[in-house]
Amino acid sequence: MTRSNLTWLVLGLGNPGPEHEANRHNIGQIIVDELAHEFGVGYKSHKSGSTIAEYRSPGGPKVVLAKSIGYMNLSGNPTNQLLQFFSLEPSQLIVVHDELDLPFGEVRTKFDGGHAGHNGLRDISEKCGTGYHRIRFGIGRPTHGQEVADYVLKNFNSEERGKLKELVDQSIQRIKSIIQL
Repeated sequence: MTRSNLTWLVLGLGNPGPEHEANRHNIGQIIVDELAHEFGVGYKSHKSGSTIAEYRSPGGPKVVLAKSIGYMNLSGNPTNQLLQFFSLEPSQLIVVHDELDLPFGEVRTKFDGGHAGHNGLRDISEKCGTGYHRIRFGIGRPTHGQEVADYVLKNFNSEERGKLKELVDQSIQRIKSIIQL
């Protein structure tokens, strides 16, 4: 398969609704939204239970950006439906997500492997297998006995927000590197 007829699915994990838009847990969707803005494409509803935006660079691969309209922990079925609809293998999937086990702002790529307790990844891995790419955006761990669920569902603090643009751009470069854009 040549680069020009290859398709990639880039899934930004997050939760629906305006109350979650700026949460740490929604960094995957924040990054994918910024990539859609950079590509100049808008989202449309898809029968998979996701919103998607499609982009093709001249002579390059097709890129389908996706966000589930359901809750992150139930991302497996919509992701599997998108893979089937576009006739893709899990190796053509890039999942962008928050990562508690990395300090804030550290961005790493990973291919294959376990879910490290991330319930969104757990559901995707159960429905689609583990052979997909990940962009892991470090959000750090809560301090002072704060519950993990409360921490990930809070917005980034002002210091973190001041660094987000640069870190989101860094994450986008990681995505483009995998896709070879």
